[in-house]
Amino acid sequence: MRAVVIEGAGGPEVLSVQEVPDPVPAAGEVLIDVVAAGLNRADVQQRRGLYPPPEGASAVPGLEVSGYVAEAGESGFAAGDAVVALLAGGGYAEKVAVPAGQVVAAPGGVDLVQAAGLPETAATVWSNLVLQAGLGRGDDVLIHGASGGIGVMAVQVSLALGAVPHVTAGSAAKLDVARSLGVRTLIDYREQDFVQELLTATDGRGADVILDVVGAAYLARNVESLAPGGRLVVIGLQGGARAELDLAALMRKRASVAGTTLRARPVAEKAAIMAAVRDNVWPLVASGAVRPFVDRTFPLAQVAEAHTYFDSGEHTGKILLVMG
Repeated sequence: MRAVVIEGAGGPEVLSVQEVPDPVPAAGEVLIDVVAAGLNRADVQQRRGLYPPPEGASAVPGLEVSGYVAEAGESGFAAGDAVVALLAGGGYAEKVAVPAGQVVAAPGGVDLVQAAGLPETAATVWSNLVLQAGLGRGDDVLIHGASGGIGVMAVQVSLALGAVPHVTAGSAAKLDVARSLGVRTLIDYREQDFVQELLTATDGRGADVILDVVGAAYLARNVESLAPGGRLVVIGLQGGARAELDLAALMRKRASVAGTTLRARPVAEKAAIMAAVRDNVWPLVASGAVRPFVDRTFPLAQVAEAHTYFDSGEHTGKILLVMG
C-alpha cells in the first residue's frame, strides 16, 4: 500500500509517499480501506520531531480516517461497512488496522470523505467539554482558536447543547467563521483583551468552561476569566508548557484546571469516548446541527503541500488527505 513516511524531523519536505507493507490486523482489530484522513496539529508536531507516537503505534502519521471495512474480525462490523475511526497513528495510508472499539459507523447525512474530519475533533470536544468539564445548557464557554477544526466543532456542540459560546481568533476572517455559526461574542486576540471582552459579555461573571489550546501563555488570564465554580480544560500547548498558577485565585473561585490528551489514552478509554460520540454527536450530525467544516482536500501524493498549507495558519476548519 501507499503510506506517508516521515524521513527525519523538520518541515513538510521530510514527508514522502512510499510503498510499505499492508498492516495485518491483530485480534480485536478492524482493517479499513481508507477513503480520507484528517490532518491534525499532532501530525505536524510529530513531523517536527516533537510528538512521537505512543509505544506500539504506527510511525505513519494520521489520527483519524474514514473508509470501508476490509476485514471485520469479531467486531460486529461487516466487510464493506462505511466507518470512521480514531487512531493512535497510521491514518496517512491506504489501509489501517484499528482496535474495534475505536471504529464506529460513519454518521448519516455527510459525505464519507468529509466524515474523515470528524472523529478526532468530535472525540476531543465531547470528552473535554462534556465528559471532563460537564458543559450544560446555559453555561458560558470560552473557546480559544475557534476557527480551527477543534474550535469549529466546539462551537457547534456548545450551541447544540444550549450553552453560550464566546470565541477568540486571530483575524476578522477567522472570526467570521464563528459568526456564521451563530456566535455573538467574537474576540480578536491580537487587538482585544479577551478577559475584558469576556467579562463584558457575561456581565462580569466570566466563563463556566474554558477550552484552551494555548497553554502556559494564557494560564493566568484564563483563571482570571473563570466564573465561580468554573472549569478550565487545557488541550494544547501552543503557548508553552510551563507557567505559574495562582492557587489563591483558583481557590477563591472554587474553580478547577484540568489538562488532557487523547492520543495516548488506553484503548478502553478511547473506545468509551467513541461510543459517546456515536450516541451523542452523530445524531447532531444527522440533524444538521453539527456538520463537517472542511477547508481544503489534497490527494495523498500532495501531503507536503497539505502540511505547508496547515503551517501557513490560513486554514479554517479541517484539511483532509484523500486516498483516491
